[in-house]
Amino acid sequence: MSDERVSVRKTYKLYVGGAFPRSESGRSYPVAAPSGEVVHAAQASRKDVRDAVVAARSAFGKWSGATAYNRGQILYRIAEMLEGRRGQFADYVGADEVDAAIDLWVHYAGWADKYAQVVGSTNPVAGPYFNFSFPEPVGVVAVLAPSEPSLLGLVATVAPVIVTGNTAVVVASESAPLAAISFAEVLATSDLPGGVVNLLTGFSAELAPWLASHRDVNALDLTGAVPGVRADLAATAADNVKRVYVPKSAAFPAAPGLSRINAFVETKTVWHPIGV
Repeated sequence: MSDERVSVRKTYKLYVGGAFPRSESGRSYPVAAPSGEVVHAAQASRKDVRDAVVAARSAFGKWSGATAYNRGQILYRIAEMLEGRRGQFADYVGADEVDAAIDLWVHYAGWADKYAQVVGSTNPVAGPYFNFSFPEPVGVVAVLAPSEPSLLGLVATVAPVIVTGNTAVVVASESAPLAAISFAEVLATSDLPGGVVNLLTGFSAELAPWLASHRDVNALDLTGAVPGVRADLAATAADNVKRVYVPKSAAFPAAPGLSRINAFVETKTVWHPIGV
């Protein structure tokens, strides 16, 4: 028997509802692997967008209903698993970017059970009532991740969306999607419920308009959109009163903080009679 063997080639698929389907259209497009060889990533279609939104909506109730402490535990577990596969991701994007992505994910995991305390409030009112304001997730958020940095940009846009209980449909870096697909494998083997993050690869110009116009998407992050088309996507999203986030700074990723978390929550105020 010959000692030579043919290695198993990795297949790069989508990540929808906790599973790894191929694009329903059967399409793919060429991208460069770390080894220099050309591989093919799945090219998502409009139908894949719809499937991802359905998965995100189905997962929203369970994820938003989880305790903030539990969400923080799950996000921290994702950081642990990313740390365990550091060498693999370093081949894709370099060790420095991997370390920054892990640290940023841990940063947002820490906000899970602290955010409501920081931004919530008890409001003074003229009457025999308690008046409380607290943040709630908006729902399904479509995220256009930046092309560069491909892994750190993905983490910097996705983590602040899901930490408060939102679910996400993400269009990964078009030119460098391989790290994002491998990151989906980290999500799939963590405690994150299927459907909380759904990752599509392909062409943003094809997928973004459908996300902007989809009536079951509650918010749209345009970080990775080409500046020249942001206005068009925002106008499309306005037709169904979708919340739109456009980063103020061209530098990315900006310093972590509350601004991205704030973009995808709504403040709800409750009145309660005193003594009842």
